[in-house]
Amino acid sequence: MLQTALGLLNAGLDAIQARLAWVTTDPFDWKFYLQVCSWTVCLFESYLLLRQFPLYSKTEPPPVLAEHFKPETFQKSQAYGKDKAKFSLVSGLYKQVVDSAFLHYGLMAWSWKVGGKIIALLGYGPEYEILQSIAFAFTLFFVSSLPSLPLSVYQTFVLEEKHGFNKTTPALFVTDLIKSWAIGFVIGAPFLAGFLSIFKWAGDRFVPWLMAFLLIFQLSMVVLYPTVIQPLFNKLSPLPEGDLRSRIESLATKLDFPLKHLYEIDGSKRSSHSNAYFFGLPWSKHIVIFDTLIKQSKPEEVEAVLAHELGHWYFKHPTKLLLLSQVHIFTILALFPAFLRAPPLLRAFDFPPSVAAKPPTIVAFLLYQMLLTPLEAVVSIAMNAVSRRFEYQADRFACELQTMLKEEKMADMGDRLGRALVTLHVENLSTVWVDWLYSAYHHSHPTLTERLRALEGYKGAVAAAKSEAAKKEL
Repeated sequence: MLQTALGLLNAGLDAIQARLAWVTTDPFDWKFYLQVCSWTVCLFESYLLLRQFPLYSKTEPPPVLAEHFKPETFQKSQAYGKDKAKFSLVSGLYKQVVDSAFLHYGLMAWSWKVGGKIIALLGYGPEYEILQSIAFAFTLFFVSSLPSLPLSVYQTFVLEEKHGFNKTTPALFVTDLIKSWAIGFVIGAPFLAGFLSIFKWAGDRFVPWLMAFLLIFQLSMVVLYPTVIQPLFNKLSPLPEGDLRSRIESLATKLDFPLKHLYEIDGSKRSSHSNAYFFGLPWSKHIVIFDTLIKQSKPEEVEAVLAHELGHWYFKHPTKLLLLSQVHIFTILALFPAFLRAPPLLRAFDFPPSVAAKPPTIVAFLLYQMLLTPLEAVVSIAMNAVSRRFEYQADRFACELQTMLKEEKMADMGDRLGRALVTLHVENLSTVWVDWLYSAYHHSHPTLTERLRALEGYKGAVAAAKSEAAKKEL
């Protein structure tokens, strides 16, 4: 049966490749196409920022939030949002200009040449394609990341500092940067080696095998990132015994949530922003709560935030998002074979004929991904829409816990969650006036106003259901 399924899959992929056969033979100005697409996306994002910008001049919060925001807090929120918007506009255009320059002057072709020189110093020739690909990838990453370093410094030590959020010292900033580069090499090098080895082994039939490889890597990172990588940057400590721990453990037990560890993370080491999340495999979950969230909210409000997070688990949202990502990856990989051996593609990006005649897999794949820029922008909007739907479902779950668990003490869970969301927005100086199109493109969560309005609806539905049930008992 597996052989039959693979046969059908390969036949479908062959049909797609036949339709795209022109890519391997016909000259096309791919560089101009990419410049137009990337600038179109950049200018569209700038347009969205310009739509959003006037909202930062409003002097009062939305009516539904008026009682929650003190005038001075709202003004701080507006000032913070305006400064972030200015930074996003300037940095977005700056990055686009830099990327366009890199594209125009052939950075990728230069990086491939440098990668060859690096492995030559180690005694290896161009026949060692995987080694040269690794050297190329890290050369490209290092050079292309340098222009954005001043932006990161400004954002951390000027923008975030100005509004009271930055806790990062210059030494910590440099240490984090070095750690990130080191981890990228330690994980990236073997990943690239495995990734490219599959192409060599499977040939044109790489799609199912590469998807399996990427899925295994994703699941491995689910375990490795919070247990191995994140502790290099933050300290995770067991949540101390007390009211909050008792509440969360009790809720997890009642929902049969496979809680293995409950952590507090020192998020305040770098920033005053707060959050909470869970991670792990289906049979072993870990909950992480930022110390800033614990300080800013009452235990019953943090419990409500975790009730929302457990709603994601209950509705299997992480699994659904993983499946959607597999569909996305399959679509990308299904179209790639036509670009895998396309000399005109590499010639369009300044690669010499000797390299373009036999395109290196990593180069072809990176160029192909760049060509998907407009498609990825559309996909991000669709994924945001799915994510927002999941957020509403998780909010509803928290409101319905009293009915699900038959516990009246959870009757105010919706109110608690609402207060917690307001506190998070107030403490993080989050924007409360949001343009709908800007939000659709950028936000994976509904706005605070939308969520509070929805919570009122969920609480009303629960109350109506209880009233109806009481009438039936009479």
